[in-house]
Amino acid sequence: MGRATPVPRDTLSRSQARRVALRAQGLDRGRPERTGPVTMRQFQQVVDRLGLLQIDSVNVLARAHLMPAYSRLGPYDTGLLDRAAGRSPRRLVETWAHEASFVPPETYRMLGWRRRAYRTQAWGSIRDVPLAHSAEVAEIRRLVAEHGPVTASQIQAYFEAEHPRTRTEWGWNWTVAKRVLEYLFFTGEVASARRNAQFERCYDLAERVLPAAVLDRPEPSDEEAMRALVEIGARAHGIGSMKCLLDYFRLRGPAPARALEELVEDGVLRPVRVEGWARDVYLHRDAIVPRRAEARTLLSPFDPLVFERRRLEELFGLRYRIEIYVPEHKRVHGYYVLPFLLGEDLAALVDLKADRRAGVLRVHSAHRAPGASQASADLAGELAAELRVLAGWLGLAEVQVGAVRAGSSPVAEGATPGGQGEEDSATDRQPPARGDLAIALSDALAREEAAGLETIA
Repeated sequence: MGRATPVPRDTLSRSQARRVALRAQGLDRGRPERTGPVTMRQFQQVVDRLGLLQIDSVNVLARAHLMPAYSRLGPYDTGLLDRAAGRSPRRLVETWAHEASFVPPETYRMLGWRRRAYRTQAWGSIRDVPLAHSAEVAEIRRLVAEHGPVTASQIQAYFEAEHPRTRTEWGWNWTVAKRVLEYLFFTGEVASARRNAQFERCYDLAERVLPAAVLDRPEPSDEEAMRALVEIGARAHGIGSMKCLLDYFRLRGPAPARALEELVEDGVLRPVRVEGWARDVYLHRDAIVPRRAEARTLLSPFDPLVFERRRLEELFGLRYRIEIYVPEHKRVHGYYVLPFLLGEDLAALVDLKADRRAGVLRVHSAHRAPGASQASADLAGELAAELRVLAGWLGLAEVQVGAVRAGSSPVAEGATPGGQGEEDSATDRQPPARGDLAIALSDALAREEAAGLETIA
């Protein structure tokens, strides 16, 4: 790696701004060669740099909170996160930060104002719980105290066992049970002690989950908390507009704007210009612009680097959208699409699925990103190598691009998989590969496989 140079005082090129952002996120360097497994200390360093891990239940590839550490560290034992968030003293706790997220306990303290302001911060079904279900709130609070940690389904079972009345008589149903628990979680009366194998929250009283160091300290003032949250977002981004920095913790209104102004006055943030970025931009005082960026990795749709889509487009030239909820015939790039980072470019977009039953990492589509500078063959080769690493981490033996038969390129879009006299295998029933990078990627994977077989021979 080349030495980092001082950040220019006034104007940055877009390339420099990209490298600042990548360094801030720990995405500017290739993964280090390891002689042993990733340690808790190394995992904690990622958490400290990012400030939070967004949680999402979609498991088509790997759950969202597991991916950022992979993107920066490579294959690691996901039990590290389970231990960090599920064993005392906890290094991570769940709360509403950038959506549902794991955050360090100290950051949990900084979000007390949001928990107190549930009437304006929570959505309607949570906000209205105390008025609509006051009796159930008291009863569920007692059940959690007596039986926690418990899931929502266990709470429902306890409640119905102790009150053998019809649901109609009590006005009780599953939705109400979950809403009450989520209200208590939002307001901080209960916390998530862990997630079970079905990814359900296991609720317990907050004082039995949070570390003593957090419980024993008074909460900061709202002003102190807001300033701390804005700075965490600014440090994690390195550079960004006000909207970018405030979005990290979903901050709205005049209070975070005042906090940003104070950080500028105190020299923590410095206004700068970025060529081609037509907004006021702020640079954190700890930001560094490396001479080059050399990482190669895949990013989750919920990775902090891609949180703020307008920033992503302005910095990297990539218009990126999550298309999970888009009807299939209207999707541009696919269902669960990951950006592929190569150097300082988001160079490709791949729609991936972990087919655990078949032991295959399926590539449903592979597209060059707009403005990608690498030749298709070189880009496909780098992407193929990264997909092999990802598949290994996920415990999958193969990587397959679309409807691929052994020793062949992906079936062209519109062609019929299989041929006369061939059996209709499960592989042949996969949809055809999509995207302008699909065939080159399949060829690169085939070359890798052939080279591996030659080595073994």
